Amino acid sequence: MAEKAQSVVRGREVEKNLLSREQMIEFYRLMYLSRRTDDREIMLKRQQKIFFQISCAGHEALLVAAGMAMRPGYDWFFPYYRDRALCLALGNTVADQMLQAVGAASDPASGGRQMPSHWTSPKLNIVSPSSSTATQCLHAVGCAEAGRYFTRHPSAATKSETDYRAYKDVKFHGDEVTYVSIGEGSTSQGEFWESLNTASNGKLPILYIVEDNGYAISTPVEANTPGGNISRLIANFPNFHFAEVDGTDAVASYRTIVEAVEYCRSGRGPALVHGHVIRPYSHSFSEDERDYRSAEELEADALRDPIAKMQVLLLREGILDQAGIDELEASVNAEVQAAADAAVAAALPVASSILKNQYSEDLSPTDPRYATEPTASDDKNERTMADLINTCLKDEMRRDERIVVFGEDVADATREGALKGGKVKGKGGVFKLTAGLQTEFGSDRVWNSPLAEANIVGRAIGMAVRGLKPVVEIQFFDYIWPAMHQMRNELSVMRWRSNGAFSSPIVMRVPIGGYLTGGSIYHSQSGESIFTHTPGVRVVMPSNALDAIGLLRTAIRCDDPVLFLEHKRLYRETFGRAAYPGPDYTIPFGKAKIVRPGKDVTVLTYGAVVPRALQAAVKLHRETGIDVELIDLRSLSPFDWDAISTSVKKTNRVIVAHEDMLSWGYGAEIAAKIGEELFHDLDAPVRRVAAMDSFVAYAPVLEDVILPQPEDLYKAMLEIARF
Repeated sequence: MAEKAQSVVRGREVEKNLLSREQMIEFYRLMYLSRRTDDREIMLKRQQKIFFQISCAGHEALLVAAGMAMRPGYDWFFPYYRDRALCLALGNTVADQMLQAVGAASDPASGGRQMPSHWTSPKLNIVSPSSSTATQCLHAVGCAEAGRYFTRHPSAATKSETDYRAYKDVKFHGDEVTYVSIGEGSTSQGEFWESLNTASNGKLPILYIVEDNGYAISTPVEANTPGGNISRLIANFPNFHFAEVDGTDAVASYRTIVEAVEYCRSGRGPALVHGHVIRPYSHSFSEDERDYRSAEELEADALRDPIAKMQVLLLREGILDQAGIDELEASVNAEVQAAADAAVAAALPVASSILKNQYSEDLSPTDPRYATEPTASDDKNERTMADLINTCLKDEMRRDERIVVFGEDVADATREGALKGGKVKGKGGVFKLTAGLQTEFGSDRVWNSPLAEANIVGRAIGMAVRGLKPVVEIQFFDYIWPAMHQMRNELSVMRWRSNGAFSSPIVMRVPIGGYLTGGSIYHSQSGESIFTHTPGVRVVMPSNALDAIGLLRTAIRCDDPVLFLEHKRLYRETFGRAAYPGPDYTIPFGKAKIVRPGKDVTVLTYGAVVPRALQAAVKLHRETGIDVELIDLRSLSPFDWDAISTSVKKTNRVIVAHEDMLSWGYGAEIAAKIGEELFHDLDAPVRRVAAMDSFVAYAPVLEDVILPQPEDLYKAMLEIARF
């Protein structure tokens, strides 16, 4: 009797307070549609018509609840690979999902580039995800921050007639919510915790859904999470709304998520819903969960299947009878069958499409329009690289309201009121390159990040997806490695993996290099070749003030992600100072500069080796008459092969010099390409001059030996010239 009374109460609640009869039927249809799509994909995998399958089975009630509680095309969504039911509830179709499963050219999510279950839809604001776990938590933070920024600065959201970037009008809403979901296993990732910190501090309108099915592949939750329950670990984060729910119960899930969304939409802060769901199928079709789960455990999960529970609820409350359920399911089965048949017959991608959308096709930094001349000015004062980088940032921020700058210690001062009345001077970066930016543009546009490099880059990705132009700083190249995951698996591939639907054109400014006298291991590293090996990101490294301002302005105005490497030793060197070239001076990427013309030997280099090579070349010519042509590559990816080829064909001898280690370094690729394509033009072997295969030591007597010096370059030039 008690169970019957509880059932009646629940039925009345469904009808009167929460979901109408029609909504309940649609709720079940979406759940069943998701399950049958999974089942059809599994069949196609067995038939070898698709190549991978990972299911949403057992998560359907929680995810349909989330989809029905939120607003597609209004709110923003950063899902993960279990979120089929969410995306169907938002308006993604089975046809869309089947096209991705077969890897069709017409796959609207990726054009055949992503595995199945990587949902993407600009129309619905579903942002392209990767297979990496928890990385999207930081993107969601950046997206929410961007939405708040446009709400505070609505003029920045509208494309003006003077916009020079590939900008579009930005859609935003003052009460929008950003959704992000992960499995309970992913809560072990640092990016999840970093995102909680920033969401909590900023009271950001983010809805986290933790889909806890008890297993991270084969690792049970108690081995992954202390105490076996993530809700207990995060309960003390301020400004959060927390809720825990049986995610196999459709009505309870919907009630819980509606409350959480309302909390976020009201501006009170973020929310996290921890839903306990099941995983009735294996992690993916590539493994068998019976290898590590007992039959009794699997049977217990089957008794909680949300499909069966929802069907019983519909029958018990008289919302549908068995005939009605059979009719609904038959309709869904036919829809899934038709979508699968059409997908299997769809055309596959062609090889000529592989490089499409790897880089911007609208505003590439290699565009000739960036080849401009300095503007004549009465101000002839020569400035350092540091001065002109700071000037460029101010120029561009005055011109473009979408530019925001953040990183570790880049602000002048964080605490409110510190800058008023000149109480403090202001920091503006450890090298002072962002000095004065916060003072002029305010804390909405310039701020200090947590000491967490992945947090910086991950948030910037989410902001750029929404239309902001983040120019972020990693304080030292030596500490870039926590951000490597975001850079390699997210930033570089956002445009390519979404087939041009989304992009993240951020600028990462990074002080790099040694020759510091005492910089030691953790303040002297180079490693540019690791990033030039990453498609989708541009890499530049100026050696002087004029190139720095011209290349940085191009980096900011172009529509590709750029790693802008600034050699610390060159910031305030006498070498390479220049007068301010005006607010529109730009240099296209992929164009080298001949620093010193010559006819006997070509030296290819960049960064802090440029002035050292020039010193050696001048000395060599004075003492021996050997004439070195010194080329500053400036742009490392892309690099100027035409300039290299022209020079080598003229001199027939070439040295590639760089500060990073010799083995597997940047010069190896150029040397190999010269050997392959210019072999018959060479009168001597290609020579490399670089650092020892060692980290940089603290003692100057060791640093001098480890890094290439002018005398090393002099010796190499002389030997190659006389070969």
